Amino acid sequence: MAQALMTENSDLPTQNMVLNIGPSHPATHGALRLCAELDGETIVKATVEIGYLHRAFEKHTEVSTWSQIIPYTDRLNYCSSLLNNVAYARAVEQLLRIEIPERAVFIRVIVSELARIMDHLICVGTSAVDLGALSNFWYFFNVREQIYDWTEKLCGARLTTNYTRIGGVMRDLAPGFDEGIRKVLKSLNKALKDVTKLLGRNRIFMDRTQGVGIVTRDEAINWGFTGPCLRASGVPHDLRKAQPYYHYDEFDFEIPVGTVGDTYDRLMIRIEEMKQSVRIIEQALEKIPSGPVMVDDSRVALPPKEKVYGSIEGLMNHFMLLTDGIKPPQGEIYSAIEAGNGELGFYIVSDGGPKPYRIHCRPPCFPLTQAYERLVQGRMIADAIAILGSLNIVVGELDR
Repeated sequence: MAQALMTENSDLPTQNMVLNIGPSHPATHGALRLCAELDGETIVKATVEIGYLHRAFEKHTEVSTWSQIIPYTDRLNYCSSLLNNVAYARAVEQLLRIEIPERAVFIRVIVSELARIMDHLICVGTSAVDLGALSNFWYFFNVREQIYDWTEKLCGARLTTNYTRIGGVMRDLAPGFDEGIRKVLKSLNKALKDVTKLLGRNRIFMDRTQGVGIVTRDEAINWGFTGPCLRASGVPHDLRKAQPYYHYDEFDFEIPVGTVGDTYDRLMIRIEEMKQSVRIIEQALEKIPSGPVMVDDSRVALPPKEKVYGSIEGLMNHFMLLTDGIKPPQGEIYSAIEAGNGELGFYIVSDGGPKPYRIHCRPPCFPLTQAYERLVQGRMIADAIAILGSLNIVVGELDR
């Protein structure tokens, strides 16, 4: 050691060190591995490796009925599983050419925006923790747990929901949902104000995030970015506006857009998007009509219990749906929605049978992952952690 110190300033050859960050590390936000070649604390070269969280979603779908696939979608982006449910069910419904009841449409809008909020709460809260700002985590996770209390009343689950059904939703809103969610939204607004005050002009937070991991407008487009990471780079693209579905063109809300495309923009954009989701939910609660929450179509909807127990037709309909399943016509379709991290799409091929011939999932996190190697190159180890948190890569979407 003494000799090394004595020759510290000599022209001795040095060797870069290889450091594995993950896959079992809390800062990787999932089973993701970054193999970083370091010169001191500077990342000279980085390689991202996935494959540690196999979902096998696309192969599972080939041996499952159309309805059995819904719980599998929960495991893609488990931070906002309700959005995954909606995206898949909507794709199959388009293949079947059926329209779900209006009340089910508004319920899907409400739960989708709640899921978007939960996704953003996790992203910003955990990213702040990675940078040493623990208090923000508790402000956000307190609200997140309040939302989970209501999702539990909707479907009996908090994380993996399995709430939608092909043709509608599994059940109507729980008693007191309107009043309860409005209280949660008030808590959210307060939490957003508190966190914005803590982080928005915080010198340490700004130094750690501003100018770090910049993605230009052209780079974001070329890499296939969608969602908050694309909008943070100055591209105002949102499927809720660009390709409106579920009456999103009738809701009054804005699309927050960044100017620099750095880590700071990507995190603050999500805070602004949560405010817009609050506006959408409040409008949806005002406009939601009464009526059924499941389509009246014997091809997809289980008959009421009284028909199952009271008529042979109802009994046979129930039996055939459970044993033989839904049978969409032959064909193919691509359908996408604006999920928490961007465009979540399903390309479906049907051969007319009770199981899909092929399903491919287009997850928003996969294109984000390919950019990570370039974004961390030349940066410090601490910057790599900050950049990863702002991208919000959910590994369940990668290993499909």
